[in-house]
Amino acid sequence: MTNHEAHGKVDKLTGKVKEAAGILTGNEELEEQGATQRAKGAVEEQLGKAQRKVGDLVESVGKAIKE
Repeated sequence: MTNHEAHGKVDKLTGKVKEAAGILTGNEELEEQGATQRAKGAVEEQLGKAQRKVGDLVESVGKAIKE
């Protein structure tokens, strides 16, 4: 797991909590902040997954060249 994946997961979870708290309390600003943070976290997590896959591909190519 890359740092981007881990940070993305944390941001998604934190955003979900803020969004739910905003809904429960009727605080639209908090709800919007949570939704934004959740979306940002999802993007960062996907970026991390792509980064990891590229790294795995580069490693596989390197191994194939050595053989």
